[in-house]
Amino acid sequence: MGPIDFRTSPDKYRHWKLALENGVAYLTMDVNEDGGLRPGYKLKLNSYDLGVDIELADAVQRLRFEHPEIGAVVIRSQRDRIFCSGANINMLGLSTHDHKVNFCKFTNETRLAIEDATEHSDQTYICSINGIAAGGGYELALACEQILLADDGSSAVSLPELPLLAVLPGTGGLTRLVDKRMVRRDHADFFCTTAEGMRGKRAQQWRLVDRLIPPSKLTDETKKIAEDVAGKSKRPKDAKGIALPAVERTFEGDSLRYGHVTVEIDREGRSARFKVSGPVAAPPADIHVAGAAFWPLALARELDDAMMHLRLNETEIGTWVLTSQGDATLVEAYDEVLAKNGNDWLVREIVLYWKRTLKRLDVSSRSLIALVEPGSCFAGTLFELVLAADRSYMLDGVFEGSNLPAAAVKLTEMNFGPYPMGNGLTRLATRFLYDPKQVDALKGESGEALDAEAADEAGLVTFVPDDIDWEDEVRLAVEERASMSPDGLIGMEANLRFPGPETMETKIFARLSAWQNWIFQRPNATGPEGALKLYGTGKQSKYDRKRA
Repeated sequence: MGPIDFRTSPDKYRHWKLALENGVAYLTMDVNEDGGLRPGYKLKLNSYDLGVDIELADAVQRLRFEHPEIGAVVIRSQRDRIFCSGANINMLGLSTHDHKVNFCKFTNETRLAIEDATEHSDQTYICSINGIAAGGGYELALACEQILLADDGSSAVSLPELPLLAVLPGTGGLTRLVDKRMVRRDHADFFCTTAEGMRGKRAQQWRLVDRLIPPSKLTDETKKIAEDVAGKSKRPKDAKGIALPAVERTFEGDSLRYGHVTVEIDREGRSARFKVSGPVAAPPADIHVAGAAFWPLALARELDDAMMHLRLNETEIGTWVLTSQGDATLVEAYDEVLAKNGNDWLVREIVLYWKRTLKRLDVSSRSLIALVEPGSCFAGTLFELVLAADRSYMLDGVFEGSNLPAAAVKLTEMNFGPYPMGNGLTRLATRFLYDPKQVDALKGESGEALDAEAADEAGLVTFVPDDIDWEDEVRLAVEERASMSPDGLIGMEANLRFPGPETMETKIFARLSAWQNWIFQRPNATGPEGALKLYGTGKQSKYDRKRA
């Protein structure tokens, strides 16, 4: 089997149908039972695997860029009396541990993208449930702003993972239940331990859904509600979207090459070196004409695809080394365009996409090491990669025999607000949590090229070795990471990367990294007599009854 490919488009969808009408997009789930990403299971009852969610993620992204006229999105089902039965159980039973966790992480990032579109792009998601919404199916509904439920005595919502499978809702369901929908704790406790879930008035009274609609009126009422929401949206209804063609890439041995990103894999050292290339020309006069070729958008799409490829297909490559090459002055010029044109719908979407891409880097379970070398272009938006790293090395001086000028970094307006982390703070504010005034002081350095000594004094990099020590220090840092327990590193990094305020988003990923990661390996769930393995066989699970 070949690597998992995250590139798709509506003409290739096997599980979703997309229709546009009166400012509303209708995303209809109709999962192809025989369309699983891997052999060995059937996607019955609108259950899903990673392939189904790859298509959903693509649709969410395209609606933001290709359809500025769309102000509301309805997620619904083509199936009679079934909305979505959640993640396919047989798929989970057959999957490796790392695939299960990466699957949960990607589906949650997709749900967060739905919430981000509602909150920041005025493209509001509405879920119309015409039957059973179980597990991940209800978690998909939880990502939407409104949940409409057919009041027919049988349509229901449920999170049955604990009683049926001895695992937890893997897409933030528990957190969204109490943090987002503010369901009372005692109600949530009963709901999450009742396999059949809730329907009708109790579901509405307990805040599990927003509205009950007679089944005969569900389609028409959904349309009316969605068109009303779309009519109030501030998205530019007369604007023309830009096409998102497939991201082009080539594999050459252990190298992955895009237009602006190259990834070189060192299998022996279990590391990958990312080289991000800066723009080669000044910003174009018309961003809309440039479209998907506009450097910041093109780079974000390539970096996003490269990260997802390595996450799912190169799980033993545990360290990502982040480098850049190019003209920092040109990077700064593009940042100026983004900062000055924030009211333009396309610029807003590009900035929001960079925010999501950087967040994906933050929650990737890989050690991140940034190298700032002569010829680097870590300025503004690209400097966020350095701030995202677990540690950074900046060369003090130049390499012997090289004619490249000494390395420098540069802050721009984009470092002070547009790219918040999951904790709601910028990476600079997170870095200087102990001294917020330092962030204000750094605003005065915006636009200044800071050499290694200045960057070190400002607290922007971790170490500044000279030419004599550079190679050994970098080599030892990468080798050290490869020698340590991957499980321990994942836990350490997830704990250290998100200081400061806790948000629904940081809770979800912390719990996914720790609790779900642990539960997925426990014999009560995945052992030979575990609930996940025996589901559907009629056999009773045997649990280790000790509370750890």
